[in-house]
Amino acid sequence: MQIGNRQFEIGKKTYVMGILNVTPDSFSDGGKWNHIEDAIRQTERMLSEGADILDIGGESTRPGHTPVDVKEEIARVIPIIKAIKERFDVPVSVDTWKAAVAKEALEAGADMINDIWGLQKDKDMAAVISEYNAACVIMHNRENGHYDNLVENVVSDLKRSIAYGTERGIARDKILVDPGIGFAKTPEENLLLLNHLEQLSELSCPVLLGTSRKSVIGYALDLPVEERLEGTLATTVLGVIKGCAFVRVHDVKENVRVIRMTEAVLGKR
Repeated sequence: MQIGNRQFEIGKKTYVMGILNVTPDSFSDGGKWNHIEDAIRQTERMLSEGADILDIGGESTRPGHTPVDVKEEIARVIPIIKAIKERFDVPVSVDTWKAAVAKEALEAGADMINDIWGLQKDKDMAAVISEYNAACVIMHNRENGHYDNLVENVVSDLKRSIAYGTERGIARDKILVDPGIGFAKTPEENLLLLNHLEQLSELSCPVLLGTSRKSVIGYALDLPVEERLEGTLATTVLGVIKGCAFVRVHDVKENVRVIRMTEAVLGKR
């Protein structure tokens, strides 16, 4: 799979996407990387620790977050994208569901759009991604969390989103899928979905798993957000075993190491 100027060998290993939130209110690192100098230092750190791709977000998606208008989100992410692309040779993903933000981000040099609404919230998003021949992450999400059969419904919802995107010109080999852990699902449903990640193989798209420090880990371990590293690592190991192509994480070094060890046991190294 080609993302930016890098070729990712899907199926051979699990890659690490480092999270760079440039928001004042993200649930675990809000306000840390808002300034360009801080974002550059964090980028240097994540790359030195083994990150394969970065994901920049300009709007928090935590429960109860304050919505951000398009102009503000653009003002947050575009200078960071440009600064990173000027200094580093790394693929950059932008975490946004707004087509206008995606367009500006791709113009600024971003390589991929990570849409938490799976192309369904802003109906212009698919056309923008197609126009730039960009890669994209289609995440599972719903306005309501009512399911007849959770895993089957997640797979069928993602199938519809993939079809929507390809019908509007997004190349199939540019699409990743994300099961949407923590979005429109109860803690019990998140755990169930994690236990059945292998069923996403039916979609024939690489899977990106995003569990880092999320509330499902707090629920399972009864721990605050700053003490969820070990729980995150457990889900990363599970993701490797179940064939996820990417994991999206805050703590790059630790996740890279646990992936390498898991792959060694599985004979992938």
